[in-house]
Amino acid sequence: MNGQNRKDIFPGLEVDIILKKDQRSGKKTRGIVQSILTSATFHSRGIKVRLEDGQVGRVISIEEEI
Repeated sequence: MNGQNRKDIFPGLEVDIILKKDQRSGKKTRGIVQSILTSATFHSRGIKVRLEDGQVGRVISIEEEI
């Protein structure tokens, strides 16, 4: 899954995100979702989340489903 639909993302899910500072390079950061920051049900560039380590970025792929 690509992380554009809010219904596919929930706390505890392992995801790859792109941090704001890495948007140009496309560098991925992997982590566990702590909270969902985007209120819309869909976002074309990915749902914005906060990881458990505090980093914030847009989900580009979902690594596992619980």
